[in-house]
Amino acid sequence: MVNVTIIAILIAIAASATPAASYTNHTVGGDAGWFFNTTTNTSIIDYSKWAANQTFSLGDFLIFKTNTNQTVVQTYNETTYKSCNTDDASDDDTFHYDAGSNVFGEAWTIAVALTIEGPNYYLSDADDGVQCQSGLSFAIDVKHGQGLPPSLNQPPPPPYIEPPSADSPPSPTVAVAGGQPSGNGDSRNAANMRAVFGVLLLLLV
Repeated sequence: MVNVTIIAILIAIAASATPAASYTNHTVGGDAGWFFNTTTNTSIIDYSKWAANQTFSLGDFLIFKTNTNQTVVQTYNETTYKSCNTDDASDDDTFHYDAGSNVFGEAWTIAVALTIEGPNYYLSDADDGVQCQSGLSFAIDVKHGQGLPPSLNQPPPPPYIEPPSADSPPSPTVAVAGGQPSGNGDSRNAANMRAVFGVLLLLLV
């Protein structure tokens, strides 16, 4: 006779192995990336329009694919955002990211975690705020969603990026602020579930 207690335990384990809704990595600007067109003196796309078509939640990441001609500023201060000026910004509400490189036009990527619910603002303060004033900025409203995962329990500080040595080959810089972007854990969860139900079938035979 099959032990009902064992079956109940296995079902509970299988239920806990079911993957929850995943967090989202949002590539800012989609395929266009985060860039400023110096010929037209405008942002390469309308970033506010891009943001309006996304749903942002705590634990998600913004992925900025750009180069060293642009900067990335994250702020929770609406005045800083609207003025496109970070000179008087507080260290508590404004974070400035750059590639840590003096090489003009060098590719780099930064992943910024969304850790504060409500209004979040992003801009490039390059060229004394001209890029921001000309469209390289956007605002988002971060929803609670699933809440923060354990790895993102506080706002991330600006990362320190080690400049590449003079004799090292150039490669895109990747900076991660506040944790790692979401990976795909579905395959591991699915494997766990298959193993559990395999044991369950053996018990029922």
